[in-house]
Amino acid sequence: MTKRIPLDDVTLAVADRGAGRPLLLVHGFPLDHTMWRAQLEDLSSDYRVLAPDLRGFGRSTGTAAVTTMEQSADDLARLLDALGVSEPVALCGLSMGGYVAWEFWRRHRARLAALILCDTRAAADAPDAAQNRLRTADRALAEGVGFLAETMLGRLFAPVTLERQPLVVEAMRQVLLAASPSAVAAASRGMAQRPDSRPILEAIAVPTLVICGVQDAISPVAEMRGMASRIRGARFVEIPDAGHMSPVENPRAVNAAIRGFLAALDTARG
Repeated sequence: MTKRIPLDDVTLAVADRGAGRPLLLVHGFPLDHTMWRAQLEDLSSDYRVLAPDLRGFGRSTGTAAVTTMEQSADDLARLLDALGVSEPVALCGLSMGGYVAWEFWRRHRARLAALILCDTRAAADAPDAAQNRLRTADRALAEGVGFLAETMLGRLFAPVTLERQPLVVEAMRQVLLAASPSAVAAASRGMAQRPDSRPILEAIAVPTLVICGVQDAISPVAEMRGMASRIRGARFVEIPDAGHMSPVENPRAVNAAIRGFLAALDTARG
């Protein structure tokens, strides 16, 4: 079950389960909050787990020509206000959700208790990658999103997932096929213009967990380990039998990493 929360120019759908320290889960592109199903089911026994659909995705409304990562971060801050969440949150973002997390740190850092960066990147797009995103936007509007299921699935998942978890792969295919072409186009354009976040890594001053599937072909282990090494005190965890979608592919290992990280914060908080 999800709530639909009206804000000024957008209505955001959000799954809101459990009680305790707020844990905000931010999905990747071009997905929705359902990618966090295993985390909602498990971690909500100890935490208040919030998993929104970003604007235009899932059951949320509100796309324009471009959805910037800054706008998505501001949407999340407004959503927390509407839900009455005043306590600083632990924010976990995967892939595009990680890009939103960087902006949340820049713009709303007083609302952050911790960061969990899952299968994401700090670097901005190289010029050719940015052009590919713009072509994706144009193609989605011209012909729909069916091509995404054909071009993305093999890169999202580890080979072992593709071989042994066909139901997981098919469920993800259906989410891709259900994505709004306008939301895909707007987010693609927003990601293409996002800033380089590597210069802020040393300034991050909240506890940080960095999670990476060992077979991630999009944000590889070496790149994410290097990113983690630049964040003061960050903990780095590799997830076996997983690629870019580690919370979906190996939820037990991801949940254990998140739970251990948050438990250590709770202990330190007393």
